Order: sequence, then C-alpha cells, then structure tokens
Amino acid sequence: MRNGPVQQTPSAQYSLTIRVQIEHKPGMLGRVASAIGEAGGTIGAVDLISVDEAHTLRDITVAAGDQDHWDAIVASIEACDGVHVVDTTDRTFLLHVGGKIEQRNKHPLRTRDDLSMAYTPGVARVCAAIAEDRAKAFQYTIKRNTVAVVSDGTAVLGLGDIGPHAAMPVMEGKAMLFKEFAGVDAFPVCLDTQDPDEIVRAVEVIAPAFGGINLEDVSAPRCFEIEERLKVSLDVPVFHDDQHGTAIVVLAALLNACKVTGRELASLRVVVFGLGAAGVAVTRILMSAGVTDVVGVDSRGALHVDRPDYLDGSINPIKRWYAEITNPQRRDGAPADLLEGADLLIGVSGARVVPAEALARMNDDPMVFAMANPTPEVSPEEAAPYVRIMATGRSDYPNQINNVLAFPGIFRGALDVRAPSITEEMKAAAARAIAEVIPESELAEDYIVPSVFNRDVAPAVAAAVAETARAQDVAQAGDEVGFADTETHQIGTPAG
Repeated sequence: MRNGPVQQTPSAQYSLTIRVQIEHKPGMLGRVASAIGEAGGTIGAVDLISVDEAHTLRDITVAAGDQDHWDAIVASIEACDGVHVVDTTDRTFLLHVGGKIEQRNKHPLRTRDDLSMAYTPGVARVCAAIAEDRAKAFQYTIKRNTVAVVSDGTAVLGLGDIGPHAAMPVMEGKAMLFKEFAGVDAFPVCLDTQDPDEIVRAVEVIAPAFGGINLEDVSAPRCFEIEERLKVSLDVPVFHDDQHGTAIVVLAALLNACKVTGRELASLRVVVFGLGAAGVAVTRILMSAGVTDVVGVDSRGALHVDRPDYLDGSINPIKRWYAEITNPQRRDGAPADLLEGADLLIGVSGARVVPAEALARMNDDPMVFAMANPTPEVSPEEAAPYVRIMATGRSDYPNQINNVLAFPGIFRGALDVRAPSITEEMKAAAARAIAEVIPESELAEDYIVPSVFNRDVAPAVAAAVAETARAQDVAQAGDEVGFADTETHQIGTPAG
C-alpha cells in the first residue's frame, strides 16, 4: 500500500540505488518490484550483487518524486516479509563526489625528450615567442580553446544567494556542457566577493589564461554593470549567459512559434513577467528582432514612465531604460488586465505568478513561454485549455527553452575566429541557427525548439556566429592561429 501521496513525478534527480537483501525464494523480487510501484517509484536498473542459499543481494535503481518520497518507497519495501533494505545511495550526490571535471594531459610524458619539449628547457622558446607577440598565446597555449565560468554565487538557479562554495557544482556542470557539446575547455571560477569592483578586477587579472569569459549566476542589477565594464576592458568575449543565452533561445523558439501560428514578429503584443537579467535581455533581443509592443512586469506591477518609482528616481538605471523603451500606452493593472489582447507571455519570474484563467484573455492561438524553474509561472497542465503553444524551462515537458542550445556553440564560433566580443548580430544569428535546425516540415505546437541532445545545434550555432563575425569584420584569426589540434577541436569552423 502506498505510504502517503506522491507530490511530484518521479525524476532522475531524486533517484536512489537501494541495496536490498531478499530471501532466496521464487517470486520475492516481484514482490519488491510491486512494493516500489505501489509507493509510486519508477524502477530503473536491477543488478545482482551476490547470491547464497538463503538470500540474494540486489541493487535496485529507483526514481522518486522528491526526498520525502524516498522514505515512502523504502518503507514499502521493508513492509515485505523476507526483505531488508541494507543501504541507500543518493545517485545525484554520488555523481558529484570529488567534483565532475578533471584536467588531463594532451601529450604523454614518457621520455626526457618529452619533458624537455613540454617543460624546461624547450618551453622557454615558446614563452619568448609569446612575449614578443602576445597574439601567439592563442596558438601555443590553452587560451584558444578555454573559457572561464565566473560566478559570485548570488543568483544560483532557483536557490538565490548561496555563495561561491555552494555555486561550484553548477559551474562544474556548466564546464561539462561546454566540453560535451562544443569541445570547449571551461573552468569554474567562483569568487568570494559581491563587490562589482572586485569582481571586475578579479576577472581582468585572470583573463590572460582564457579565450572567453562566461559570467554565470550573478544577481541583477550588478550583473549588467559587471558585464559592460568587462566588455570594455577585455579583448576576449564576455557573455552573461543568464541574460543572453536565455534571450537567444527564446528568440529561436519564437521564430518557430510564429511560423506555426502564422504570425509576424512586428505584429506581436508581448508581456514579460520578471525584469531581472533574463527578462531585460529577452526584451532587448526581441525588440532588436522587430517586436515593438512589449509590457514588462516586475514585483511592483507593470513598468512604465508614470510609475511612482520612475517619477521619484528610485528605480535602478536598467529599469529606467526599460520603462522608456517599452509600454508606450502605460498599461497597468492585474496580470489578467495586462494579458488582455496579448499574443505572447514570457515568464522569467517565479512559480505560479500567473493564474491560468487569465490566459483566456489573450488573443487567439496564444503562446506562453513559462520558464521559471523548477515550477513555471503557470503549469502546462493548467494552461493547456487556453494556449496553442506552451514552452517551459523543464526537460520533462515539450519545448524546453534551455541555454545549453546557445552558449556552447556561441563560444565555439567566437573562439574559432578569435572574435574579441559577441555582438548583437552574432546573438541574432545564433538564434536563427537554432531555429533552423528544425525543418519547417517538422515544426509543430510541441516541437518549436530542438532537443538539447541534438548534435546538429552546436555546430550550426558556431558556424553562424563565426560567419557573422567575419561579415562584421571582427574576426581576428589568421593562418598563424589555425586549429591544427583535431583531437580537441572536433566541432565548429576552422580558424583562418
């Protein structure tokens, strides 16, 4: 019998390996499996560890809905006669033991000759060449294929300000994605300061080792200042992924959603819930792409130039800019009022801030991109009766808007041509490349965004970014910085 209600759908993030000792009798494994099912767990692998005349010992992998669900599953197993739970292992924590990334040498050191070339004395000649021409660092060091993933831990996922130590697992995960999808070597750099001046200076002094800087999980509005200052002071790309990665994938999804619904960007009425880093960047890229009618909503309601905090000057500079370029009608009111006549709702705010019934006031064939994680602004199940196209930030629903579709290919393309920055045109090109991965003949309401595991995405984005950089005359790569290293450079367009 199930022990209490299951609150969430079983997920790999809450998977356990349960070691179970079972009496060696016919049908006992089936009883254990039934007990797990009755408790709402989903069985994955079942491995035999040992067997003797009296007992079998098995490891059973089970996905649960949350940590409380684990207790219900274990209790259900223990309730079976002749069965004993020996141990449980949290598989997510196990994956993180010792960290998730490591450094490996590209060349073996087996002989004195190897050592004399890789290190002293031979390395001195390479150092001297770089000292004479600093650009050669891109040819003869890891700089040409290396990105720093920099965070202060102030805006981590849905956890908020958890600090640099606790942010490390996320930054390691980001580094894994860079390597897996674009062959880019990335290193987590978590800084123990929240002072913008200190963060800027810290990144500036480590920049010689890196070909690009990916800012991650830095809270707004500081993130805007930090990025802008670093873009001015550094000669390598600086990219705040929470802003621009989200914006690029939103634009890609919208391009395809408009094809499905027969709309044009210029005709859209858009409401954006959440005016942090992502909300501002999404608005910026949509307006650059041709959207003209946008209303932004933060915790104080709709933003416009008649709002008290704008009039009294207490609003921060980013929101002042936002108020001046959006909502010319100065619309105000409750969420339902703001959604009246809207074509698209973009949510980058928090859980369940939009009542599903309010969606009924949108235009025909409404589009809703509710991207708050883990709980969207409105659940897809509740939104279903009212919307034609639904997208979220979650992997367990169709149309996942995930930054991993953007940032690996963007940096791959920028590194390939040694672009000193990632321009607005390069971002737009990346969005179009993501959208075009799906042939128009395959587009559908539940398929406007490629899968994050679609291996065509990163090369397409890299090629589009590199081509745009060349067209804008910002590509700096020459023949002397060509990528001869085919072992690590598998994806993207060769430099030159």
